[in-house]
Amino acid sequence: MTSAGVLTVLIVDDEPLARRRLRKLLGDEPGVEVVGECGDGASAVEAVRRLKPDVLLLDVQMPGMDGFDAIDAIGPERCPAVIFVTAFDKYALKAFDVHAADYLLKPFDRARLRRAIGRARAAAVHATDVGRRLLALVTEVRDRRPLERIVVKAAGRVHFVRAGEIDWIEAAGHYVLLHAGAEVHEMRDTLARLEARLDAGRFVRVHRSAIVNVDRIKELLPSFHGEFVVVLRDGTRVASSRGYSDRLREMVETG
Repeated sequence: MTSAGVLTVLIVDDEPLARRRLRKLLGDEPGVEVVGECGDGASAVEAVRRLKPDVLLLDVQMPGMDGFDAIDAIGPERCPAVIFVTAFDKYALKAFDVHAADYLLKPFDRARLRRAIGRARAAAVHATDVGRRLLALVTEVRDRRPLERIVVKAAGRVHFVRAGEIDWIEAAGHYVLLHAGAEVHEMRDTLARLEARLDAGRFVRVHRSAIVNVDRIKELLPSFHGEFVVVLRDGTRVASSRGYSDRLREMVETG
């Protein structure tokens, strides 16, 4: 907070009318200053780093980079106190109530916003701890839903790779390589952990070091001992191993 005790707030929502309403409501709150607005997660990450707000009023569901991705990209050390603005399910809301400063379930009124700001003011004093707990929440919630996009951090930049654009994934030591068309993205992770977070209906493990997107498979060439060579639409060939060929055999048998 500023030396005058003013709470600085950044509004993040992809709906202009929602941002306008929040700014209007906050304009009547004493000791609160709106320092900026963002219409998407990527610009919110940049704005948090530049403006260093005390509180982030953050919409969870936004196209492209959603609220979870934004928190992940900001990081626990920089993450301010967060008030989620959401229409999320009850289970997630219960988690938000524990890990976030507060949540606002759309639609909300002035009194509800005022209570949320009060809680955020208290949480802003321990913003680093709040950031760590929020990052834990992001991991917790993501573990329950298939990844729609993957955050790749490299050379000081953050890339967002949509899961549906990935052709195949291979292990490379302590890293995995995401092959998406002509692009290859390297990220520090394990194939097993990534597999657990991907949509099992879309991605199949074919080898201890390879996962393929089933929508990118052009043909399966039988190999030795019930194994296959998986031919992707771009011509890439990925060998399956015996222990990971059952799903491919199911695909052949069921058509």
